Amino acid sequence: MYRLVVLFCVILFYGCGATKLKETNISNIESINPKVTENINKKENTKDTTLSSNTEEVFRIMSYLASDDLQGRDSGSEGIEKAAVFIENEFKENGIAPYFLTYRDTISNFKKSAYNIVGYLEGNDPELKKEFLIIGAHYDHIGQIPGTTDVIANGANDNASGTATVVEIARYFGNSKKNKRSILFVLFTAEEKGLLGSKHLAKRLKKEIFNLYTMLNFEMVGVPLIGKDYLMYVTGYESSNLAEVGNTYAKEKLIGFLPKAKEFNLFKRSDNFPFHQEFNVPSQTFCTFDFTNFNHYHKVGDEVELIDFNHMVNVINKSIPMIEAIANSTTKEIKY
Repeated sequence: MYRLVVLFCVILFYGCGATKLKETNISNIESINPKVTENINKKENTKDTTLSSNTEEVFRIMSYLASDDLQGRDSGSEGIEKAAVFIENEFKENGIAPYFLTYRDTISNFKKSAYNIVGYLEGNDPELKKEFLIIGAHYDHIGQIPGTTDVIANGANDNASGTATVVEIARYFGNSKKNKRSILFVLFTAEEKGLLGSKHLAKRLKKEIFNLYTMLNFEMVGVPLIGKDYLMYVTGYESSNLAEVGNTYAKEKLIGFLPKAKEFNLFKRSDNFPFHQEFNVPSQTFCTFDFTNFNHYHKVGDEVELIDFNHMVNVINKSIPMIEAIANSTTKEIKY
């Protein structure tokens, strides 16, 4: 997340030393999560077309986005260009159209050429399709950290995990077409530079008189919470009834309250916040990073080997019915 407070950074710095990284190694991942790569070598050039997510599909996306070839996905870099092409191809293959003339929304507030990737799926109800959901995550990271043995900050949890989640949710809806409201699937650039991608897009859509119902953002969902009775927390928990409505739709306690998220004011530190500022509608971030379960924030140790793919699949497959219900409710039930 963008610029966590200094205290948190100091705690992490002294709590865990510099980490030497390895190249992504399938055998290492198998030893942690045996089901992740079953028959992966046989299927590496094939794509799962079933609607529910699975570990092989998430692994395929994550292992590319967090690979050394992408050089840490710094905004404006050759590495993030590769990530953009990958995401565009995922959208094309799954029936997600560009919202603008192309998928690329070039941002105006960053000195290098950088762009959000914006996919569009029209709703299937003649009236409700005039209202929009935005499902988002940032796909950039911090690039390289000179002076370390492995200089590439691969950004697996932050935020290839959120990106893969959005891509998989888009795959579901692009193939099922079970959305009465229209949906934008957005992967933001330059979050790490100060939420620049989301600030740009929020302002651009506001000028269009864009009818936004809610913005749901995914950030650092690659490892499970520890000792919680819910799957993920939402920033700005007390600001809206999103958790209550979402849990009702999910028919379980999917979303909870994390006091640390309030303490560190995470509501203002991810790409949901510019949409809150521009539209004043429920715009919040789902996360499973709880300040105790991952010691590699903005470090070279944020590698795909540390990701719990079974957990990610759980997040995706349990989020989809909730999002589908939000997209199809006859009234706007989520409110500030």
